[in-house]
Amino acid sequence: MSEPLHNRIAVVTGASRGIGRAAALALARAGAHVVALARTQGALEELDDEIRALGGAATLVPVDLTDYEAIDRLGAALHERWGRLDVLIGNAGILGEVTPLTHVDPKVWDTVMAVNVTANWRLIRSLDPLLRASDAGRAIFVTSGAAHHCKAYWGPYSVSKAALQALVRTYAAETASTAVRAMLVNPGPLRTRMRAAAMPGEDPMTLRTPDDLAPHFVHLASPAWPETGKIYEFAQDRVLTPRGPA
Repeated sequence: MSEPLHNRIAVVTGASRGIGRAAALALARAGAHVVALARTQGALEELDDEIRALGGAATLVPVDLTDYEAIDRLGAALHERWGRLDVLIGNAGILGEVTPLTHVDPKVWDTVMAVNVTANWRLIRSLDPLLRASDAGRAIFVTSGAAHHCKAYWGPYSVSKAALQALVRTYAAETASTAVRAMLVNPGPLRTRMRAAAMPGEDPMTLRTPDDLAPHFVHLASPAWPETGKIYEFAQDRVLTPRGPA
């Protein structure tokens, strides 16, 4: 069985369910050692059981990503154990409230920005030296078409994903002369808990699943992946260069 990520070290956030869980399993199946981050210990243990059943191995990190000091400790622990990081999947995100901007609770706004933007910056800040220590560091972050569509009532989520895209594109520009590649993935409509909360009248059986998307994370995480600072659009199966100056 081919293992394109054999002996690679991969951090996955939001790994206990949905896209993160599917990505973690796909990376493990491809040979990576998965460092799985999520808030729920029990769900992480279930993921670990599945990875072990595949013949893989995982390290479980129960953590709230708004505990930024814990993210710093993660970087130190990875440095001590492996001295490098080959793959970072920044998947964890929250929807917040679907409501007019003027009705958004300030605490909800702050939490959406903390999880969807600041936590990913803190991950980059903590893990960048380890990604640079890899022969082919790959940083992949999950975005959304909401960053550009800017529909009514989706303000916090749209703003946070637009900020995430600027963050990742900036990081890509700053690592362009290194072996690090930074990409964004737009999953499009998938059968996830977040999608169900956002679109309660939608038939989930009409949507593709996180398992359909997961193999593409393996492709983007592979040492052979050449692109950086771009968006992989799963629905169209194409790579897009974001508009605006490089």
